[in-house]
Amino acid sequence: MSEPQKRNFGEETRGNILGHHSWSNGPDSEDELTGENGLLNENETGPSHYRPTLTQQTMRNMTFAEEKMRRKLKFFFMNPIEKWEAKRRLPYKFAVQVIKIILVTLQLCLFAHNNYMHVNYSWDNRLSFSHLFLKGWDSIQEVPAYPPAAGPLAVYKQDQFYSTIDYALDGYYNVSNAIGSYSYVTEDNSVVPVVLCLYQYKTAIIFGFNESYVFDKEIVERCINITHGFYNEYGTSKNLLTKQEINVNFSALVRASLRFSLKTVNLKAAGPMTPPDCYKFDINIGFDNRDFDGQMLLSLDAEPRRLQCKGDTRYITNNRIESTLRTLLNLLVIFICSLSLGLCSRSIYRAQLLKFETMNFFKKSYGKVLSIEGRLEFLNLWYIMIIVNDLLIMFGSAMKEQIERKQFGSDHWNLCSIFLGTGNLLVWFGVLRYLGFFKTYNVVILTLKKAAPEVARFLICAILIYLGFTFCGWLILGPYHIKFRSLSTTSECLFALINGDELFATFSITSFKSPMLWWYFRIYLYTFISLYIYVILSLFISVIIDAYDTIKIYYREGFPKNDLQTFIAACTDDASSSLYRADDSDRSDLTELLDRFCCCRKRAFYGSFSGSEFTTKTEQTCEGAICV
Repeated sequence: MSEPQKRNFGEETRGNILGHHSWSNGPDSEDELTGENGLLNENETGPSHYRPTLTQQTMRNMTFAEEKMRRKLKFFFMNPIEKWEAKRRLPYKFAVQVIKIILVTLQLCLFAHNNYMHVNYSWDNRLSFSHLFLKGWDSIQEVPAYPPAAGPLAVYKQDQFYSTIDYALDGYYNVSNAIGSYSYVTEDNSVVPVVLCLYQYKTAIIFGFNESYVFDKEIVERCINITHGFYNEYGTSKNLLTKQEINVNFSALVRASLRFSLKTVNLKAAGPMTPPDCYKFDINIGFDNRDFDGQMLLSLDAEPRRLQCKGDTRYITNNRIESTLRTLLNLLVIFICSLSLGLCSRSIYRAQLLKFETMNFFKKSYGKVLSIEGRLEFLNLWYIMIIVNDLLIMFGSAMKEQIERKQFGSDHWNLCSIFLGTGNLLVWFGVLRYLGFFKTYNVVILTLKKAAPEVARFLICAILIYLGFTFCGWLILGPYHIKFRSLSTTSECLFALINGDELFATFSITSFKSPMLWWYFRIYLYTFISLYIYVILSLFISVIIDAYDTIKIYYREGFPKNDLQTFIAACTDDASSSLYRADDSDRSDLTELLDRFCCCRKRAFYGSFSGSEFTTKTEQTCEGAICV
């Protein structure tokens, strides 16, 4: 704001104040009330001089209140460095955020290492179980490939169904032959029965030759325990089920499962202070026949559960030290996040109080309502983001502590990772707030803020077009193209095409027998790629560049100001001015505590008005403290 604009704003303010008050004895201007120095002369009397009335004193009080409000608002919007220069206020919120970044990042690194070892160990054991218990499993199915190099693992004959069960039972009862050190779940390592469950429709008889059937959709569950003795007695699972009078009707069989558990110890987890981990794997071999298409899919799932080890005593002392250090780190993170949450919540609360105070001031002094843009200045979205990441990290830290005490299962590892990972992401985003105090780094933030409304409106239109292409491709091309099999894969394929990924592969992987669909597929892809790559993406980039150019112009010619910023700009006091230390109401409790016990400061004190002027005094603020 230029100096003429500031003077005009001050004159307008004073004009509004003068317009609401009158003068006794009829002075026509303010100059008639002042002497040569512009101050009221209380000692002069006579008909040629007018003494200040109560209305004049009220005007001076209001002018002082206006300047005080400007300084108060200007101090509120200062950065931590300027607040330190103005009132020697410690940037404790900034210090808390720095400490939080260090502790949270350290905590995340430790948990990421443990989580990787846990997930990798579980995945490797799942592959081992697939080789041990799944008949027909091949190593080529262990590596995800696109397009898939092999079809799904499935059984197609009734004899294959029984032989697959026999293969799993043989592997389970001879688990001692495995490379891995697997044991049964009992304390004496005795064999535990395997549970076989069959889920069948109550009635399902198909007569394909005359297109008729008998069907009852109610699903009946039947489970049996297959002991080692029974299996050895009957030889095969088919004979065992026949002796148990269990009829497997493959026309009615929806799904089947074979369940058992094994225990093992992960020695790789052992470190200088970390003992090995003990696990229990709940293995479930599934037979999926829900499609009734002649193909029963095979799958194996191994759910890991960490157990308390009862192993070598040499790790007991070191394990306690390691566990204590991790618990201490978790507690420190929870404490610092709680402190950050409290400070940011208090700042938001105080900002809202100041907003209402400013609104009342504008209404009483100028007779107008503070604009919406001015009110939004008091809503600090950075603090809201910090509060969100504090809550996420606190929940994640509490869950991490429970996991390390071996009280949570596998799913909680993933949930804890989401909490800690997202919280750490937002913590590092919060650093941008402090970089924003420097003009060089603030360009990115201001550009995103300026472009946000235009980008939102642009994306609404682009997403509507994108959804149209997604539904169309899923409906028409889904049965014939692997990338369009579901709504999610169709959306992922189109998004990859926008970024120029696998264009030729998408065109070439087709299985259309109809020439009409072949041509439609080409026209569909050419239209979508041309529209999004050459038109929509170019427009999107131009919106961002336009916002960036606008921000550069603002840096050169000045940023537009709302009524609140224009009001604050009239205050020309530097941050180092002693006037900011005149008001004790804005001092923090921490600063006040340091003043009382460490030192005292002299600051300007505005006393009461007497006649035409107010006096400035100084007072010492260390009541009962040793002044230095």
